[in-house]
Amino acid sequence: MYRYSNRQIRLSDFKQPVGMNLQEENRWVKRAMLIPWNEIEKRYAALFVNRKGNVAKPLHLALGACIIQADYGFSDEETALQIQENPYLQYFCGYEGYDDSKLPFDPSLMVYFRKRLTAKVLGEINEMILATAKVTPEPEAQAENTDGTHENAENSNEACEDTNKSDDDDDDKPEPPNSGTMIVDATCAPSQIRFPQDTALLNEARENTEALIDALHTSGEAKPRTYRKRAHKDYLKLVRCRKPGAKKIRKCIGQQLRYLRRNLNTIEEMQTVHPNRLTSRQKDRLETIRKVVEQQKFMYDNHSHSVAGRIVSLSQPWLRPIVRGKAKAAVEFGAKLDISVCDGWTRLEYFSFDAYNEARNLADMIERYRTRMGHYPERVLADKIYRNRENLSYCAEHGIRLSGLALGRPKKDVQRDKKQDYRDQADRVEVERQFSLAKRKCGLGMIVARLEQTTFHCLAMSVVLLNLRKLQRLLRAFFRWWIGAEKLVIIQ
Repeated sequence: MYRYSNRQIRLSDFKQPVGMNLQEENRWVKRAMLIPWNEIEKRYAALFVNRKGNVAKPLHLALGACIIQADYGFSDEETALQIQENPYLQYFCGYEGYDDSKLPFDPSLMVYFRKRLTAKVLGEINEMILATAKVTPEPEAQAENTDGTHENAENSNEACEDTNKSDDDDDDKPEPPNSGTMIVDATCAPSQIRFPQDTALLNEARENTEALIDALHTSGEAKPRTYRKRAHKDYLKLVRCRKPGAKKIRKCIGQQLRYLRRNLNTIEEMQTVHPNRLTSRQKDRLETIRKVVEQQKFMYDNHSHSVAGRIVSLSQPWLRPIVRGKAKAAVEFGAKLDISVCDGWTRLEYFSFDAYNEARNLADMIERYRTRMGHYPERVLADKIYRNRENLSYCAEHGIRLSGLALGRPKKDVQRDKKQDYRDQADRVEVERQFSLAKRKCGLGMIVARLEQTTFHCLAMSVVLLNLRKLQRLLRAFFRWWIGAEKLVIIQ
């Protein structure tokens, strides 16, 4: 059940104790004014179908807590404590006055906030924030009108009349010309897991099967033999070697596989007697262990180090190794995502835990651009991997220039426009800048969420936070320009 909360109040209406004087220039006060809370709350309230039960926490508190956590990188407990202690954060979360007598919510509710604010919902919230950003004046655009002449006003009135006349003939207009620039790229958001090793993964799986056997065992009966002490000694023999060779590693993998096979057979026999003793979480873990044993057995028998859909973590079996080839990390373990940058605003286009080819999503991203803007982009700035034959033919069909060199051997008679290539490379840096800022400041550099859907929430929330930061910078630059323009008028 959800109940609508009050609108965002002004800072002057915020109840403060004696001696406290909050400042309007604080970033959290400004950020609270930038977010369209009313429109977002309508979308959030639609998630609650049931009209009975306890009243859910308001959107101001749920979304505000998630933004604070993504901005600072706090844990769930620390996020609740910071909101309790900081009056600016309380104002941002929709409080009517300062109250530090109790926690705003139990820290475990942060998991439910992340589950409700899915990547799809956050994508819609991102579009609402970008719609608010379109009405925000640009300092560069305002600077052109500082001379105070009436000619610009007359020209703008004539342009408005022309546009009003043309709006009546929308059906007779041809396809609008291409305009604008779209920058696309892909990256990986690594999750916080232990670096996967086959021996450590099998040892963890063996310990989990022993815990499952203990859960299925009935006191008073003879416990099945598991050889857990011997198996632990065999694993420690390898771990204590400073530089174990390939033969030792292979021997340890074979030993752990045999222990696991014995434990799994024991669990199957015990489940026939007690079929409903394991919880749903334990059954999921058992299924994951079976898949891990199957994959490791395949690689052990075939002397291979790769297998399709390889599981690298028992607690997060959906994670896959993403080969990047970077100097810092050749392989990362996390979600892969595509983003697009248009006029400095970022959108999350696609994400998956599988190592997909990002070039296949370019046509869909361009079509979504056309749906938003009403026309195709004039140019698309992307990496070499996007320049395949399908994408090149698609862009040529719609009159879009895809940056980069032509496929195949360069022709002798064709002269490349080096200035255009340099300008494309310089403009494409914007997407790398967004990746860098998202990974350093918005939580994309290390995903600490432990669930699949909450991981996707963290990806989408980092993009929302990127746009909020840019919107704050624009407003700050506009106010600086406005103060300078007022001083100029007074001097004149």
